Amino acid sequence: MKIYLDYIFFINFIFDLLLLLSVSIILRRNIKFRKIILGALIGGLSIFSLFIKMNTITLFLLKVLISIMMTLVTFNFKNIYYTLKNLGYLYMSSMILGGILYFLNVQFSYHQEGLVFYHNGFSINLIVLVILSPIIIKTYVKQLLELKTNYSKYYRVDIKYKNQTLKLNAFLDTGNQLLDPMTKTPIIIAKESDFKEIDKYNLVPYSTISGSSLIKCIRPDEIKINDKLVKKKIKIGLVKKIDMEGVGCILNSMIVEGI
Repeated sequence: MKIYLDYIFFINFIFDLLLLLSVSIILRRNIKFRKIILGALIGGLSIFSLFIKMNTITLFLLKVLISIMMTLVTFNFKNIYYTLKNLGYLYMSSMILGGILYFLNVQFSYHQEGLVFYHNGFSINLIVLVILSPIIIKTYVKQLLELKTNYSKYYRVDIKYKNQTLKLNAFLDTGNQLLDPMTKTPIIIAKESDFKEIDKYNLVPYSTISGSSLIKCIRPDEIKINDKLVKKKIKIGLVKKIDMEGVGCILNSMIVEGI
């Protein structure tokens, strides 16, 4: 059996380059590209472990040591937490990319007949690595960055009104500074259908890019945001729907600032 070292080294190098690049972007490390290349070269050299006889535990420890060296060379050492965070995101990115590659390879390389799988002699590892790996990493990084950006904008909101208590997932809209022009009371947005009975409300004028209108508002008996009681007066503006998946309430930035 022939083993082409240059071929295996190239695959390892590209794989490690993508992983280190994704860690740098996700954690915003602002690292020079040549340091990422140097770290990937160290990872690529791990192919020589194929020619060293060692047991499973020793091989595992060697891989961990190589990954630590990769992160230290690429991102330098500032403190333990900084290094462990780099290492953790490296492993996480590796599991995402490696898992997808493995899944696609199984899907295309094996046929299933009942509960029996057999290999058809075709593998797409190289094709996927060269063509799809950058796309996979780009998608993963984009989604993770969006999650990190928006995570701090989600809150738990408990609204007491009449004889009911609503527990809602809320999103902080920094552009929402809606006020009742008469009382200067900040207004948060919720779906009208979530409230069982509304016996008293007032109409508040508001303006948007598309024009001006009126919104039906009620005054809650109590509001808690992340289990903290909001002491200032608040109104709830009722709308037909909120076009955000899993969100039942849009918070007013003026309210959150005071918490």
